[in-house]
Amino acid sequence: MKAVALIPARGGSKRIPGKNIKPFCGRPMIAYSIAAARDSRLFERILVSTDDEAIERVARDEGAEVPFRRPAELANDHAGTDDVLVHALDWLAGQGGAPRYVCCLYATAPFVTGADLQRGLDALQKAGAITAVSVTTFAYPILRALKVSATGRLEMFWPENRTRRSQDLPEAWHDAGQFYWLDVPRYRAEPRLFSSDSVPVPLPRHRVQDIDTPEDWARAEAMFQALLPSPS
Repeated sequence: MKAVALIPARGGSKRIPGKNIKPFCGRPMIAYSIAAARDSRLFERILVSTDDEAIERVARDEGAEVPFRRPAELANDHAGTDDVLVHALDWLAGQGGAPRYVCCLYATAPFVTGADLQRGLDALQKAGAITAVSVTTFAYPILRALKVSATGRLEMFWPENRTRRSQDLPEAWHDAGQFYWLDVPRYRAEPRLFSSDSVPVPLPRHRVQDIDTPEDWARAEAMFQALLPSPS
């Protein structure tokens, strides 16, 4: 196999119950990630790793495979994505179908597009890296960041930057939380999504939103609706 998409989607979300299949702008949240993977035409298989029967039903309805059930020890709040990936890769290897490339695509990524996924694979292959990570820029220079002291007063994390102009400070990036491409043989030797051999896949800030709280959800729906083309 050339490439496989793997969508981790456990049940049991506490802050947004049923988050992975909750209706988002009229469709189950996970449907957007599955659709982007299908639209990209990059993948021989689109797999969902879940411990939840309801997520399994929705994923199958949307066109993904759910060929195994994620074990309980990888379905709690402390299970890391790398552990989930290694479990899925072990299953694929046991089926005689270990792919060269895997794209770990989060279930809560309604802004991701097939073109984004293609750029990610291109970046991974061009750089010869272990992983390619979707990222976006911080809107404000992080070296001018503030904190609240124990006495309730504002302080700078790095006071030496107090008088430096924002345009003179280096641009900073953060994980967009949408997808990660893996060169599987090399990732198996060092199973970490982030390493010294990771390359960026830049995304615009207006298509990046963490969805961890009800407020995040409402913001993401408003952003998504703003991006939709207006009816003619």
